[in-house]
Amino acid sequence: MNRRNALAGLGAAGLAGLSGCLGLIGMAQHESTPAGVEETTRDETGYEQTDVKEISVEKDVPGGGLTGTVSVANYMTKHEKAVEIPLVGRQRGAVFNVLTSPKVSLLGKQLNPVEDMSTKELIGLVENNYSGIGNIQHESDTDVTVRDQSTTQSRFTADAKFDGQSVTVDFLITKAVDADDDLLVTIGVYPKQLRSQEEPNVTALAEAATTQVDRNASSDG
Repeated sequence: MNRRNALAGLGAAGLAGLSGCLGLIGMAQHESTPAGVEETTRDETGYEQTDVKEISVEKDVPGGGLTGTVSVANYMTKHEKAVEIPLVGRQRGAVFNVLTSPKVSLLGKQLNPVEDMSTKELIGLVENNYSGIGNIQHESDTDVTVRDQSTTQSRFTADAKFDGQSVTVDFLITKAVDADDDLLVTIGVYPKQLRSQEEPNVTALAEAATTQVDRNASSDG
């Protein structure tokens, strides 16, 4: 499974359409602010912040009297944890990501499609940006509180590859919530065999999402 680039295209795929909408109203540049997880919860769950990555999307605006390029900058903060995977060994196989995408509104109408995406739609975008993953199945939904807002957290299972070995993984993904001027989505991935251990950890991480991020806390892992 491509952990390093996992979810990087979520912003690109979803916001490419957004860029086209923005071009029609002449709004050229939009950028979110990175978000992450409170340090205490990272320590308690054993996850390390490893990367804060900007995901930029640019799209030319065609015709209609408008010219130029629309630029949308999203941020993804990645957290990883080394776990023991049966038949594979110990590696950073548990991943938790916090994605922020800028709110863009016109006359009170939110134009960012991420806001109204169901978890099923969000997981579809995720699927397009993993290598060696398939057979995604929805299992359950539950309510969680992210940034003092009640939202849906859905669990999906999927088949993935770790070092050539087939492993069933869980995805835990939340619907977008408000994060100041941005929208925020959390996504956790871990081997299904570790569900009893990692599902509570991923939920705790989601509920501890914060807009205060120490970029110096990131490492190359």
